[in-house]
Amino acid sequence: MQCPKCHAPMHTYNRNGVQIEQCSGCRGIFLDYGELEALTRLEAQWSQPAPPPPPAPQAYQAGAGGAAGGAPPGRARKN
Repeated sequence: MQCPKCHAPMHTYNRNGVQIEQCSGCRGIFLDYGELEALTRLEAQWSQPAPPPPPAPQAYQAGAGGAAGGAPPGRARKN
């Protein structure tokens, strides 16, 4: 294939399943119908921020009647 601008030979490159033709002379890039949209979609996926990490598991918190200061459930505390 020849470049429509300078008539130098064109080379085809595969970028993530999208065929891109580049001129060896003027270095122009030529895309077929739909390839620009496909490259834009791939770029948008690549540049999306990573999802936030899942929340850390919460540790057991001893509350009212728990083992950390209170009497076991069902028993009165002696003073």
